[in-house]
Amino acid sequence: MTSARSRPLAEQLADAGLDWIVPAWPAPSGVRALLTTRGGGASETRAGIEQRAQAFIPAPPRWLRQVHGTDVAVHLAEAAVAPVVADAAITRERGVVCAVEVADCLPVLFADRAGTAVGVAHAGWRGLAAGVLERTVDRFEAIGVRAADLVAWLGPAIGPAAFEVGADVRDAFLACDPRAGAHFATGAPGKWLADLCGLARQRLAGRGIDDVGGGGWCTKTDHRFHSWRRDRGNGRMAALAWIAQDP
Repeated sequence: MTSARSRPLAEQLADAGLDWIVPAWPAPSGVRALLTTRGGGASETRAGIEQRAQAFIPAPPRWLRQVHGTDVAVHLAEAAVAPVVADAAITRERGVVCAVEVADCLPVLFADRAGTAVGVAHAGWRGLAAGVLERTVDRFEAIGVRAADLVAWLGPAIGPAAFEVGADVRDAFLACDPRAGAHFATGAPGKWLADLCGLARQRLAGRGIDDVGGGGWCTKTDHRFHSWRRDRGNGRMAALAWIAQDP
């Protein structure tokens, strides 16, 4: 008999009445990933996410203490005592669930084409400008995974028509790469509209990662998602990625 866990993840979620997102990306069959939504609730804590996700994941998520920085945790099979201060995480261990929380910031998932490594990154504008995606790729390479062998997926984030920022944000990106200006449109006087997904794709392409899926959702305008700018609340989505124990 086929076990419930062996069925496609999207089918399992649909049967449970959850509209969570399963990425459509060219990751190998042994790689699993999902992104939670509001799911009808006004708020979502880590404990609530764990409770609702436990039927679909092999172990509790390895949460991070996110600080909008560029540090990257490398998760091992041993259970973590406390959340690590980092804004991204990678692993080569089966059954270890990498996790980041987002609510307007961009979640980025990674996997290598051989299915031997996965990762997640929390890319708000500060972390993205400071190089969190590049640092994540560096950590993959440090554990023996070439950047050329990685694929990525961009989850829901505040969209380019809704993310109004000051000139300081645009300047932070231009200081690293003048081509980043292509991802800013003129907004209200003294303001700019920033395209986080476009900026992320540009950063990933700079490291040789062109196979990037996802994007296109706006957390501020789509009430399916939590949005800090819209609600000023504590609700968060979680982006989870792991390598199945039995691929």
